[in-house]
Amino acid sequence: MDNKHQIFIVHGGMTFKNQEDYLYFLKNRDVSIENKIRWSEDYLKEALKDNFQIIKPRMPLQDNAKYEDWKIYFERFIDQLEDNIILIGSSLGGIFLAKYLSENKFPKKILSVYLVAPPFDNSLEGEDLVGGFELKDDLSKIMENCSNVYLLFSKDDDCVPISHAEKFRDKLSEAKIIIYESKNGHFNILEFPEIVEMIKGDLKIARFKNRIL
Repeated sequence: MDNKHQIFIVHGGMTFKNQEDYLYFLKNRDVSIENKIRWSEDYLKEALKDNFQIIKPRMPLQDNAKYEDWKIYFERFIDQLEDNIILIGSSLGGIFLAKYLSENKFPKKILSVYLVAPPFDNSLEGEDLVGGFELKDDLSKIMENCSNVYLLFSKDDDCVPISHAEKFRDKLSEAKIIIYESKNGHFNILEFPEIVEMIKGDLKIARFKNRIL
């Protein structure tokens, strides 16, 4: 992938305390035959065009996720990743990256990390954060893995309230926390130009630093 910068995206998901709760969810969830359009798919590819290689695997058991399963699958990709990787985690994918990077030394150089509406703990309205995704108390290793960390929240998010942003701020004072007035709830948006501009800015800075070293 000559001259292409890698972006690795970990999508969201759901966790359940037990099989009974999971089956109840399957029997009662809203269903639709319409295709879902997300900013992290076709829009991001088009907005970043040919300068980036976007990697977005489907994580195991997305609707009944377990952290250990995701960790195993995530690590399968590491040998194929290059230095100056950009990591993006959305919702459950955000707390997955936060947990992984707070507990492990990432073997490749990370240019930047974007955590989009990541829950901090199991205080979500009507939803359980379980399955091993719970964060430990010390998150300092995240900043050791990458000093350029963004946490993005929306004031009208009906899934992850902005109170979780303050909880992250207490643990990650050096991270850049951005709170939007509205991203149509839980970032249910077709386009996300702000993150595109931030990614392009990260790449410009990286290229400038490499030029002057």
